[in-house]
Amino acid sequence: MSTLIVNEAAAKPQTGISAAYRVMLFSICFLSSALGGTVSTLMSTYLPVVVKDLQGNLPADEINAVSGYINAIFIFGWALGGFTWGVISDKMGRKATLLMAISCYGIFTILTGQMPNWWGVVLCRFMSGFGVGGVLVTTITLVSEVWPAKSKAVIIGILSIAFPVGIFSAGAINFVVSSWRSGFLIGIVPLALALIGTWVLTESQSWLTYRNDIVNRNNPLNKLLSPAHRRELIVGSLTFGTMLIGLWAIFSWLPTWVQSLITDHDAAKERGLSMMFLGMGGLTGGFLSGWMVNLLTLRRSMLICFAVCAVLSFVLFKTNNTFSPVIYAEIGILALFFGASQGVLSAYIPQLFSTGIRATATGFCFNIGRIFTATAVLFVGVLVSTLGGYGNAIFIFSLVFIVGFLVVLFGHEKKVKS
Repeated sequence: MSTLIVNEAAAKPQTGISAAYRVMLFSICFLSSALGGTVSTLMSTYLPVVVKDLQGNLPADEINAVSGYINAIFIFGWALGGFTWGVISDKMGRKATLLMAISCYGIFTILTGQMPNWWGVVLCRFMSGFGVGGVLVTTITLVSEVWPAKSKAVIIGILSIAFPVGIFSAGAINFVVSSWRSGFLIGIVPLALALIGTWVLTESQSWLTYRNDIVNRNNPLNKLLSPAHRRELIVGSLTFGTMLIGLWAIFSWLPTWVQSLITDHDAAKERGLSMMFLGMGGLTGGFLSGWMVNLLTLRRSMLICFAVCAVLSFVLFKTNNTFSPVIYAEIGILALFFGASQGVLSAYIPQLFSTGIRATATGFCFNIGRIFTATAVLFVGVLVSTLGGYGNAIFIFSLVFIVGFLVVLFGHEKKVKS
């Protein structure tokens, strides 16, 4: 079994930071990530209504194709943004990068609701994803650099629930706001948050110390791609990427799958409640992930997450031919381990790399899998007819959880340098 060594410097807390500032920093990181979750999921929740509004009464195959493009382009933007903003963060600093990324997804979320045609929506969704990808990478990097090592895993686990909070909020918005165009005005909120962050955030001292050393002013990409970091990049990318492929294939198409089980009426409330259960399960799992790691160890926690996700995907999509309330419980349990996996991986991956490449490497590991994820989300819609329904199509892509289980089983063993 290969051994991945956690970078020693990554475990050292930043000194000279007050508890009050850490609370403010955490609050901004949490809220910006939560709003990113809302923006990410809002289109999936409104998708059947959006396509009908923009394209009219199209044949089912064409609706599936357009839906796939809209979902996939967001994830492509997210993947590119996560990596690009990571490089920018290592070059320009954590604070400026975070505020620019928040503003990016806020502006283009507002514009999404103003678009008169679907190609305009696709463009805005790409740029919204570009901003969200940067926020998620930069918040994790920033918290990793300033938080004491003793409580870091728990705090990052709690931070990871921000995204499920956003998913829950997207379901709630759909539940109470019928107009999708009005729903996308939520983009005003991250713009206000970025303005507040301009006044209250300070730059990471770890990054400032690194950048003040002229020896370290090399391109972070050159260091990232060196043989010294190759194994960490491969295993980290495979682990995070396999979870993402299954997760996004499921929650991007979950509302449409729910609608496919209910043929006698518009299942707006069922779609909304399904996304709310998805969010609540993810929230609980992420919140508990830090304690899960402390109790079971990192590797065992990841193995359990992948195993349960594989089993529950089979139960959810292969045993339900009609809609029943038990589906809500199955979604909640599946989401519980989705959330736990994100907390575990978010705490683990940044610690593999030194300050000068931490954001770039984290962005790479978090987002290289999203390229394949976007393709998976696109092909779910394309393969629905071939595979005999949304349930079969989504389940095929959820088999990637087994791949992730094997990567963890044979590729991970966490050790810290003494």
